[in-house]
Amino acid sequence: MDLNLVRVFAAIHETRSLTAAAARLYVTQPAVSQALGRLRAELDDRLFERAGREMVPTPLAETVYPGFRDALAAIDRTIDAVHGFDPAHSQRLFRIALSELGEIGWMPAIVAAVAVRAPRMRIEVVPMDVRALAEWLGRGTVDLAVTPSPVGADFAQEVIKSQRYGVAMSGRHPLAEAPLTLESYLAADHVAVAGDSGAAQLERALTRHSARIEPRVSINHFAALPPLLAQRHGLIATVPDTIAAGWAESWPLVVRELPFEMPPVDVRLYRRSTTQHAAALDWLFHTAAGAIRGSSGQFGVIHGEVHATA
Repeated sequence: MDLNLVRVFAAIHETRSLTAAAARLYVTQPAVSQALGRLRAELDDRLFERAGREMVPTPLAETVYPGFRDALAAIDRTIDAVHGFDPAHSQRLFRIALSELGEIGWMPAIVAAVAVRAPRMRIEVVPMDVRALAEWLGRGTVDLAVTPSPVGADFAQEVIKSQRYGVAMSGRHPLAEAPLTLESYLAADHVAVAGDSGAAQLERALTRHSARIEPRVSINHFAALPPLLAQRHGLIATVPDTIAAGWAESWPLVVRELPFEMPPVDVRLYRRSTTQHAAALDWLFHTAAGAIRGSSGQFGVIHGEVHATA
């Protein structure tokens, strides 16, 4: 089979679009349509059926795609090993899916590490949507993602941080110095952050104690948490302990240990499974992983006005 047909097949499968596949391959859409016709004849199958605005793979297409994808990646890496990937001259645009905390904490380190060897490479942050992440990585909508949420075993991944949780509160909260028991923790008024990727693991830990919490306040952004806790002395929040400890250096907050067992949350770096620019993606994956591992995060940059009254 013509190798170019395999590339067309992979591009259509990953983008679900003849137009997007053509753009990825730098050819015209009629050329992609013609190649798809040849593929259908070669494999004696429709391969893709139009459903609305998408080209949906047939069962045969789903079956053969992993083999085609891995073969293309192996060929590209072999060619790249001969010619080499030079990050110094790369002008590629890469997209990284990050949560709010990930963007605040890790993006400065990633940008700095990339700029050292790839000053012309472009990085774009995509707001994290855990529910869509598997599809994004599978189609190449994003190139990398940093999250503790499980995405799936189909994607290359590395654990880059292991994060424990603690209880943050104002230094004037009654539990700031009193014994923090499971009972007093459950009886307190809680703040929950909608974008907290570790919330599911916290809920599982509480379920083992036949307990759950109903937040008194729910917010969208971690950045709102330090001033809220500092101003409202009766609230507590369960958050990553190292981040809360950083906040406590500039806010009148304290951090207490959880009064129950909760395993550390593993933060993972995921990479897309699609076939394009394998050598450049390899380089970015390892560069980003090293940058995050070597950084304590920039979470202390969250500042604001602290009011003394509740």
